[in-house]
Amino acid sequence: MNKWMYTAVLLLLAAFVATGCGGGNKDNDKAASSPAASEAPAGDAKAITINAKNFEFDQQEIKVKKGDTISITLKNTQGLHTIKINGYDKVIKANKPVTFTADQAGTFEFICDTMCGSGHADMIGKLIVE
Repeated sequence: MNKWMYTAVLLLLAAFVATGCGGGNKDNDKAASSPAASEAPAGDAKAITINAKNFEFDQQEIKVKKGDTISITLKNTQGLHTIKINGYDKVIKANKPVTFTADQAGTFEFICDTMCGSGHADMIGKLIVE
């Protein structure tokens, strides 16, 4: 009996870990069928889209000029991810653009802010404000 319980617990744990990053994304499915009006950048904001899949962003480096207004949209093409921009205290969720002024010069790391599996720590990029 203990062997069966041990096996069941291991299978449940493996399923939980596997779905952390590779799971479906209900928000992404809805957005693909009917884009929200809020996806359009505000005013003259520079629109930036970052695509995330298991353990990587399609852009590891984004360069903007100090004073630029930017609108960042995250698209999850595989798994569930969010982006946190350290130094700007911004968290970007899938299909919910965040618009702000890049008013601090420097290099700011952005990371996946949702634990998504074994390669989570590899999801790193840089926002460079010149």
